[in-house]
Amino acid sequence: MASDDISKLADSLAKTQVGGGELSFKGKTLKLNTAEDAQDVIQEIEEFEGLQALRLEGNTFGVEAAKAIAKALEKKPDMKRCHWSDMFTGRLRSEIPAALTSLGDALITAGAQLTELDLSDNAFGPDGVRGFETLLKSPACFTLQELKLNNCGMGIGGGKILAAALTECHKRSSAVGKPLSLKIFVAGRNRLENDGATALAEAFRVIGTLEEVHMPQNGINHPGITALAESFKANPLLKVINLNDNTFTDKGGIAMAETLKTLRQVELINFGDCLVRSKGALAIATALKEGLHKLKELNLSFCEIKRDAALTLVESVEDKSELEKLDLNGNCLGEEGCEQIQEILAGFSMDSVLGSLSDDDGDDDDEEDEDDDDDDDDEDDDEEEDDEEEEEEEEGQDLDEDKTEGSPKKIPTHESTPISPPQPPVDVSTFLGFPSPEKLLRMGPKRSILVAQQTDVSNVEKVVQAFIQISSVYRDDHAVKSAVEETVDGLMKKAFGSSIFQPDVFITSLLVQMGLLKSEDKIKTIPQLNGPLLTLNHVVQQDYFPKPLAPILLAFISKPNRALESNPLSRHTLLQTLHNL
Repeated sequence: MASDDISKLADSLAKTQVGGGELSFKGKTLKLNTAEDAQDVIQEIEEFEGLQALRLEGNTFGVEAAKAIAKALEKKPDMKRCHWSDMFTGRLRSEIPAALTSLGDALITAGAQLTELDLSDNAFGPDGVRGFETLLKSPACFTLQELKLNNCGMGIGGGKILAAALTECHKRSSAVGKPLSLKIFVAGRNRLENDGATALAEAFRVIGTLEEVHMPQNGINHPGITALAESFKANPLLKVINLNDNTFTDKGGIAMAETLKTLRQVELINFGDCLVRSKGALAIATALKEGLHKLKELNLSFCEIKRDAALTLVESVEDKSELEKLDLNGNCLGEEGCEQIQEILAGFSMDSVLGSLSDDDGDDDDEEDEDDDDDDDDEDDDEEEDDEEEEEEEEGQDLDEDKTEGSPKKIPTHESTPISPPQPPVDVSTFLGFPSPEKLLRMGPKRSILVAQQTDVSNVEKVVQAFIQISSVYRDDHAVKSAVEETVDGLMKKAFGSSIFQPDVFITSLLVQMGLLKSEDKIKTIPQLNGPLLTLNHVVQQDYFPKPLAPILLAFISKPNRALESNPLSRHTLLQTLHNL
């Protein structure tokens, strides 16, 4: 065989066909904007006989490129698995829905029957869900078994759209005798909150075939957790429940424990960093005693569980012969409590299952804190209900007044509109000490001048702290957003314009405070990055910002980081801006 032929054969074997009907472009960092850019990809798709799986991860596709690729997919009826995570890096959020719609329509046209759809790590927000809503409702998804939407920034609105689409898919598929039998659902880091989780819970209840549910880091509190718990009862095949880093409190913990009593197939429970607390842990201990015989892993780390409750919990795993890992790190056990837990498990010949207790928070015998927290939860619930009632009353009143065209509107009397006393102005130290959007607005139109005047720009750390405090109150509200941007402009223009200010030290310190750069010192990082990221997005576009700092920011914002992954939309916005500088 000639050397040229051998070379061609080697090239052919090295192509992206990886067996099992799969074509992979994973991690090739392709940036395809136009149909012409996508020709090589299109050609490989067209030439691949019996295409069942397409990997597009780690590339970036524009609308025109996606439409062209979609045309090729229209002739691929065997498609089953779409691995399409992280395929819109650097794209405008407005581009993504159109690209997804084109690809989804192609699968429908082809008559594909999908078993897996993975759109994780695409910061498309609620509008992006609209982009594949039609696909989810179509016959192409009647056979869907795995749906992965991790870190997409769907929010409450996207969660509701998704829930409605899944419910409709189940309805339509049931009508033709092939009900949707979804097994794996992944939607971590999406800011679903209570309303989004509750909507999805209803869809889960209808589907009833789930085996794995992964919904970590979604800002879900006990009402949403309780709704999910109820829906899990209708899914008896559940093996994996991952709700890490949400907020159960006692109420959510107890509700979930009641559900666990009804489930017989559970192998993994991850309620780490969920504030289950002692009462929730005791309820879970009861569920362990009554069942969960197939349990392999239990994570209740960083849940504010105290020693006695933890000991009861550990005693309840005595007959769990398949248990491989028990994580109770970061709770309130104390040195004696840690030793007692180890002794109990050693007595069961299960000492090997216990994870590290190196981050134990120490023994805390004060039970009042937990009770106080419960009271706070109740007060928050009452306030929410009161707010809802007031809104409903106002809406109802408006509707009554406008029912009849031309009917006279009520003229408010002096008695019905008491005049509130004017709010006193707020000084700089009061705002920076305990920042809030209201305080920033009450500082008045000279807020930017006052903050700049009273911040010593020769001290980089003071500038960093002022930036953090101001950006922490960032909101979508126009007045608040403008106030934040104006105030930060005044501060940073003065700082960057000073000959003694050190811009590189400022960026380094800010990255440390944001948890994006490790420090030798133990520093409490910013808990919420949404405001700082969006404020930075504004700052880097200003003339006063030193452009040589942009690559430094880009490098750190691009790196994998749990804190950043919790804020996909604001991260995507900043990355888009930095790429274009």
